[in-house]
Amino acid sequence: MLASEFQPAASANLLSAALDRVSEAILFLDAEGRVHHANQAAVALLRRDLKDLIGADLDRLGLPAEQLRAMTKSEAEAPADAPHAAEAGDAGREMMLRHADGSRCRVRAIVRDLPSDHAPMHSLLLLRDVTSDVEMRERNALLTSVADRSNRAVIVTDHELKILYTNAAFCSIFGYSSAEVLGRQVETLLVGPCTDPATVERLKQCVEDDRGVEDDLMIYDKAGCEIWTTAHVKAHRNQRGKVKYLVGLLSDIRETKQLRSLQQLIMSSLASDIAIATIADQLCRRVEELAPDVVCSILHVDSGGRIHPLGGPSLPADYSSGLDGVAIGPDVGSCGTAAYLCEPVLARDIDSDPRWQPYKAGPLGAGLRACWSTPIQGKDGRVIGTFAFYFRECRGPSPWHEQIVAACVQLGALAIERQEVRSTISQVAYHDMLTGLPNRARIPSMIAEAINACPEGSHLAIAFLDADNFKDVNDTLGHAAGDEFLVAFANRLRAQIRPGDMLGRLGGDEFVIVLQNRDALEASLAAARITAALAMPLTIGKRQVPMSASMGLSLYPDNATDIETLIKQADGAMYKAKRAGRATYRFFSADIDKLAEERLMHSTALREAIASEALTLNYQPQICTRNGAIHGVEALARWHDPVLGEVSPSKFIPLAEECGLIEQIGVWSIKQACQQMASWRRAGLDIPCISVNLSPINFQNVNLAAVVAQILAANDLPAKMLMLEITEGVILNERATVIATMSELRNMGVGLSLDDFGTGYSSLSRLAQLPIHELKIDRSFMRDFENDQGTRAIVTAVVRVGQSLDVKVVAEGVETEPQRRLLAELGCDAMQGFLFARPMAAAAFSRWLLDYSAHRASLMLRQVGRALAQAAGVSEVSEGERLSPAAIAAAS
Repeated sequence: MLASEFQPAASANLLSAALDRVSEAILFLDAEGRVHHANQAAVALLRRDLKDLIGADLDRLGLPAEQLRAMTKSEAEAPADAPHAAEAGDAGREMMLRHADGSRCRVRAIVRDLPSDHAPMHSLLLLRDVTSDVEMRERNALLTSVADRSNRAVIVTDHELKILYTNAAFCSIFGYSSAEVLGRQVETLLVGPCTDPATVERLKQCVEDDRGVEDDLMIYDKAGCEIWTTAHVKAHRNQRGKVKYLVGLLSDIRETKQLRSLQQLIMSSLASDIAIATIADQLCRRVEELAPDVVCSILHVDSGGRIHPLGGPSLPADYSSGLDGVAIGPDVGSCGTAAYLCEPVLARDIDSDPRWQPYKAGPLGAGLRACWSTPIQGKDGRVIGTFAFYFRECRGPSPWHEQIVAACVQLGALAIERQEVRSTISQVAYHDMLTGLPNRARIPSMIAEAINACPEGSHLAIAFLDADNFKDVNDTLGHAAGDEFLVAFANRLRAQIRPGDMLGRLGGDEFVIVLQNRDALEASLAAARITAALAMPLTIGKRQVPMSASMGLSLYPDNATDIETLIKQADGAMYKAKRAGRATYRFFSADIDKLAEERLMHSTALREAIASEALTLNYQPQICTRNGAIHGVEALARWHDPVLGEVSPSKFIPLAEECGLIEQIGVWSIKQACQQMASWRRAGLDIPCISVNLSPINFQNVNLAAVVAQILAANDLPAKMLMLEITEGVILNERATVIATMSELRNMGVGLSLDDFGTGYSSLSRLAQLPIHELKIDRSFMRDFENDQGTRAIVTAVVRVGQSLDVKVVAEGVETEPQRRLLAELGCDAMQGFLFARPMAAAAFSRWLLDYSAHRASLMLRQVGRALAQAAGVSEVSEGERLSPAAIAAAS
């Protein structure tokens, strides 16, 4: 054989052998698209014998022939010089290969036309199985989709901390696109001036130690704004244990952990009754931890529109103190202006801002260049404070700052409103609501303060005053006139005392004055001046009312050194002045023992009155606000002595307490009231319950509940028909016996009512712990109730307290229709007062109740009649027209 004949055959064999070693499937096609030759990889991929492949059409082999022909045509039609034509063709096209057994796989096909000198082979088809590649690609796409749906930022780096991957949440939180971060160092991208280096090092060390770690870290976004995150970092190592990748999960905790911890801190402090200054300090310090580039400040705005620093631990002390008392206005820095305008105010440059010119020296001296202040509003919309951020550079707040302030403004409002409520409660607890003077609860500490301030060798005088003939004013002109009298009396006393002196109201018509640095002569001159000032008559309405006072004085330290004794001595001297003809004053002296004898005489007379049942009970109705029905009736003790005349309960009740007679009066009152109640029930009068006043001393008797049970049983009365009224002094009594007695009575079903609420011993912290059924608003609250917003706000608060404690609220001293209407609007449960009836004897009350019930029934019938008349088309029903029972039933 010639070499020229051997070479083509040998070349063909070599080429076939070479093609069989190629991993990709190769098929040579003729012009009709039939297989002319195939390598072993094609045999394996197409799952056919070589003899079956030769001459086979592509459709028979499970390949999409139309797609392949289209690929060939598009390549043939493409200009030879088209840019990137070769590259596009090299990429091939993915398509589905269907095997004879029904299975399928994904292949990438590339078609190439062969030169014409290769005839009969027309084109070359290369196939590569890409099933695993497609699955991997789809799996990666799924993982990317899942990562992009997470609200946690995902970041993957190599061992040198160069970023390889970030998800959509990362781009959203930090403001970068994926292209901007790929290949960049994490630290140069995210770490900023306030990022804690120790936390960063701790994260790195935990990664080196192959420990997953989670820590809070402040990092920065593309705009340079601070973002608090919780960073969880985990290392992925190769088979040799070397770190290959680092995966970090970053959670934005600005609105979760950090702000929630801030809220929990402040709410815990509020619940613990911590002082507002301490709470404000805690709030500012915690905020400055969350935002290290700010200095925080909280101001209180009082009802007069003046600001008072509450918190600002990082501000200069002299600057903060200089703000105290400054009035808000349109040009008062950032805080004063924000409070005035009721909107946030930003001063980007304090030095040049015109609103800051009178005040800028303080912050500029401390290196503070900008200030952003937000008003704090109460529930009623009133601005009650401001929350401010000071910056060390000329700038405005970041979104993170705005979120902090949004949370802190609410916390500040809670703290300030709580403080205002506490101040109101303190005002109620320690100040007389009628005159605004310190009350019985405050006077002892007031005297103690005066004694502590008294220089060595100096004196002070305690003056005890009792208004003469005050009962006559009350009984003749009514309680409103009596209140007006007491207010005018207090104002005259205020006008006569000098700075440093103290004035208080013990209750009723009794007042105390502390005259500082006065010896006997100076105290005498002051007493004479006060007596003269009170001598001028007072005009109430169109009537002139005489005004005077009996005054007793005791001297510290000449007469006594303890407060209780000083008050008692002054009280005794006051009775001496009354016996001297009133409208005068007397000093305590040794002959005060005679006064004690007289008081003994009074106590003897009271004892005899109790023994002979000379005391009587008067009855005053209580009316349901909702429907006008009888809520109950209060039994009021009265004493008329043949010699002493009509003695006010405000006189003989304290005397009975001093003389140890109060328990007898209490038990007698319960017996009389229950007997009367039983009598009314037998007469068919429907009265839900009867209230009896008791002294706190009664509740110190461990047998009180048993005595009450015996009286109820003797009169065949259910326990719920008896209500025992407790004076507020019981709140101060911490004896276990008192609380146990009250609880025993309540368990029996006997009602307990807190009487004269707010007159001297109010304590809301103790109120919630008492087993009471009813809360009575003292009649002193009714003065100016119709017009005074402050009084109305306090009455509203008392009603809301009753509602929150689920106890009935009864208002005393209701004398006008507007008062009744306002109390009804507030939801007060019941009312009593001269508007409905004065206290009266039992027989008179029976007649009143029958008349009242008949009047109510008549009104109801007329209302039904009018309704039926309207329904029947009758324009009017005559006053005397009567409706049949059937008609009334139909109307019902």
